[in-house]
Amino acid sequence: MANSFSEIVTRRFPNSQQELVVGEVRATALAEAYGTPLFVYDRSAIDAQLSALRSALPSRFKVFYSIKANPNPTVVKHLLSQGCGLEIASAGEFQTALEAGCDPGNILFAGPGKLESELEFVLANGIGEIHLESLVEAKRLESIARQLGVRAKVAIRINPAGEAEGGAMRMGGRPAAFGIDEERLEEAIDAVTATDALDFGGIHLFAGTQILDAAVLAKQYKHGLEIARRAARKIGRPLRTVDFGGGLGVPYFAHEKELDLVRLREELAKVFDEIGNEGLFDGTHFVVEPGRFLTAECGVYITRVHDIKISRGKKFIILDGGMHHHLAASGNLGQTIKRNYPVAVLNRLDQSLVETAEVAGPLCTPLDTLARNVELPRTEIGDLFGIFQSGAYGRSASPLGFLSHPAPAEVWVDGAAHTLIMERGAPGSAATRTAILTPSVLKK
Repeated sequence: MANSFSEIVTRRFPNSQQELVVGEVRATALAEAYGTPLFVYDRSAIDAQLSALRSALPSRFKVFYSIKANPNPTVVKHLLSQGCGLEIASAGEFQTALEAGCDPGNILFAGPGKLESELEFVLANGIGEIHLESLVEAKRLESIARQLGVRAKVAIRINPAGEAEGGAMRMGGRPAAFGIDEERLEEAIDAVTATDALDFGGIHLFAGTQILDAAVLAKQYKHGLEIARRAARKIGRPLRTVDFGGGLGVPYFAHEKELDLVRLREELAKVFDEIGNEGLFDGTHFVVEPGRFLTAECGVYITRVHDIKISRGKKFIILDGGMHHHLAASGNLGQTIKRNYPVAVLNRLDQSLVETAEVAGPLCTPLDTLARNVELPRTEIGDLFGIFQSGAYGRSASPLGFLSHPAPAEVWVDGAAHTLIMERGAPGSAATRTAILTPSVLKK
């Protein structure tokens, strides 16, 4: 089976030759310093993605990083330092944002099931905007705002019509738990503007994720502008924000190509030239909420080959890490048909692919398979095995407590410098047990 790791190594880790080099640090040095398994994040890859995205967007856009993709505080702080706002989906993420030093007015809150306690917490702490996902939520927020004696800044999240859908995980154009159906836009605006406790000022459109076609994105943005135009006409003034959500994709699998940002820039220039100096958009801020797009390519999950065996003619490579750390790579986070992430033996990058193997983790379940029928160089026990595109929806999107193995460390690489940004250990009470069971070499 084809493996596309070489393209990612060339693009994001250009110092690599015989072995992977993250920034200016060899993978073997990182494994020796911090043990395995671990997630490694390269600052320069994040900065390159952010710069490329900003170059593709019209000047009136602002980037809000979606914390859910990678909530590590160091990652969040870095993106804040680069001028990003933050998009959250829980009170816990709001707390992460505050602790990272984010101005609460620079935070957006979306999500279909916000608790009253969460709404009260963020509203009492001056959140910038809450994206309403139902009229029931609007009523709840109105009551909380009155109790607190504040006026809540809100946008309405719209579940768009079918012509705006697209991407690997479609979130619009069909019945959905997300947002208010586009057909009910005017009804929703009437309900929200009927109370002075809610300050309606925005539209949020999110039709899909993992979109790799610039034309599809441009079509969604054009549709979003039309919805925003309808809303502005309804209230008789420009909106404060038009939020186009995330959706920008990154290539994971062999048949996928990078999102063409040059074409995206060209397509969006056409779309936004059409609104020109249209008064209905005077002073309106346009927003995107990328998460995966900014962080996926910065990350590598590094594990060590622990055992190798043959079972009825098939070779199995057993790692010290698995689906409990990286559920997405195992195919158990949304894939209908298991497809391999880009993977490689990190200390044998220059060697020919001469064998086909199954790559499994240490868990006693057949679900713990990280690559199927993958072509690899001749692999030995002790080699380092890496999974690329692991900077988003890796550690935080995985069942870390499953079978009570230690949670992996996280390391930040900035050029030649590397820093431990999340210690190895299991959640909660398991931390003590982990300290007892972890060999001393892994405590470094």
